[in-house]
Amino acid sequence: MRHVNLLKGATVAAALTLAPAAQAQVKVALDSPPDLEGSGSYVWAHSFVNYLNENGMEAEEFARGALGGDDELFDQVSQGLLEVSMSPLNIVGSIDKLIFGLRLPYFFKDMEEVDRALEEGGMLERINAATTDAGVRVLSVNVVGEATGIFNTKKPVNSVADMEGLRMRALDESQIELYQAWGATGTIVSWAEVPNALQTGVADGYLNPAFVPLLFGHTDFIRYFTDARIAPSLRITIASEDWYQGLSEEDRATVDAAVEAATEANREWLGTQAAVIGKLREAGVEVTELSEAARAEFREASATAYDSWPLSAEQIDAWEAAKSGN
Repeated sequence: MRHVNLLKGATVAAALTLAPAAQAQVKVALDSPPDLEGSGSYVWAHSFVNYLNENGMEAEEFARGALGGDDELFDQVSQGLLEVSMSPLNIVGSIDKLIFGLRLPYFFKDMEEVDRALEEGGMLERINAATTDAGVRVLSVNVVGEATGIFNTKKPVNSVADMEGLRMRALDESQIELYQAWGATGTIVSWAEVPNALQTGVADGYLNPAFVPLLFGHTDFIRYFTDARIAPSLRITIASEDWYQGLSEEDRATVDAAVEAATEANREWLGTQAAVIGKLREAGVEVTELSEAARAEFREASATAYDSWPLSAEQIDAWEAAKSGN
């Protein structure tokens, strides 16, 4: 029996070793439902795959979860087993913290500032200087909706004071610190567990762009949304650095052009999202528009969380200079 298992293991290992040579297909792991109207992430992925297929490189989309969760996809990309994955920002934060600048609350005015910092300011190049050594290339930063707001199941939030008593779903410790700066509490919950957490009271809400409850079917239990415009709603596209560097010059140029086309389509899609607030109201979600005074209060309270953000003062200064074009 042990001999049979050894043979079976050797066969699997040989198959994995031979797979890249036998299969030139570019696999793209999705992170959202395939909705061209509601998902900016899918707009990016679909545009990227279409461009490759139309220009001589076979590519295919794989449904969210089909190839594993975010951590598994990250491992596959870093090991060269998966070419491209649509992923959360913080997934490459385990390699280098610089990318967390994109989540600083009330730091960027709009996506134009984000793009200026990434491209003209050289921050995407600086991020990749650290991540590519670990086998992961950030191809693009993708907008997935208008700036993040506050969703909850309990009450309208018109001011910082209204956050008291809410326990919010957090991505990580830095987001918990932000909630505490607002007078609320946070608890880390994986996205797959969010519906159950909201329905059982483990969490009372989350920060996300307005489209999220509509796309993921949360409007049955999410009752309130505050359009707080805290930070850009962003995810990233990561690629295997081994795969990218192993491409011919012609194929790498095609991939680069596909990235450019997909990013352009993604930014154009953002301009279609103004109607989402109305769709939330139609779904029964009560929407609060913050007054300028209340927004300033949130901005001021959020600044105290910068000291606990997973960034050094020098890194924050670098983002400041990059977004300003200095």
